[in-house]
Amino acid sequence: MVGATWALDVLPLSLLAGVIGLDVVSFPQAMISRPIVAATLGGAMVGAPVAGLVCGAALECLALEALPVGASRYPEWGSASVVAGAVAATGVTAGTMPLPGAFAVGVAVGIATAWIGGLTMIRQRQIIAAFARPRLGQLAAGNRNTVVGLQVFGMTLDLVRAALLGALSFIPGHVLADGVNGRWSVPEDLSRAIVVTCVAAVAAASVWKDFHTISGTRQLFLLSLAVGTLMVVLRA
Repeated sequence: MVGATWALDVLPLSLLAGVIGLDVVSFPQAMISRPIVAATLGGAMVGAPVAGLVCGAALECLALEALPVGASRYPEWGSASVVAGAVAATGVTAGTMPLPGAFAVGVAVGIATAWIGGLTMIRQRQIIAAFARPRLGQLAAGNRNTVVGLQVFGMTLDLVRAALLGALSFIPGHVLADGVNGRWSVPEDLSRAIVVTCVAAVAAASVWKDFHTISGTRQLFLLSLAVGTLMVVLRA
């Protein structure tokens, strides 16, 4: 991907990352920012949705550990997953699994971007607080224009933050994945097994913790497992 093609891929991906980043906490919180969805969309944006889906499934296992509640600190998986899905799609076409090198790089880039994204969200909250502080009196009085203006400012800032994060992460991520694909020597099955084992261990620890802290989690888990198994059997 060189020259003008870079711009053709980066611009729509950054816009998608911005919209997905909005969904994390701002609007509409419709779960499109979940890694398995966002990464699939990222892969589809560059023509390889299956590669994005596989990467998103791995990141979803990691994201189970984070619970985005209120002002708590957590990784920003939305825009990060868009980038990861697009990076994992490097070197493949629609309907094909990701290459082992790009898959490993995609997951790594997703983790790093999510961590950086979490830091940018903290900075964003600080900027919004600074913007709102001189207007506390108007907010307390319920001034409509002030309330709407603050909401629009916060959402616009969130959109720009996630879009820039997506663009700045995708460019080096794609270059790295492209280079790794040509030099990767670890067998394909072993490469994927290592990544899947690592993310599955994190997911298992997260689910185990939920079993002991959230009522009804075990029953819901067993029901979901049964339904998923049934779907697989029926499709087979």
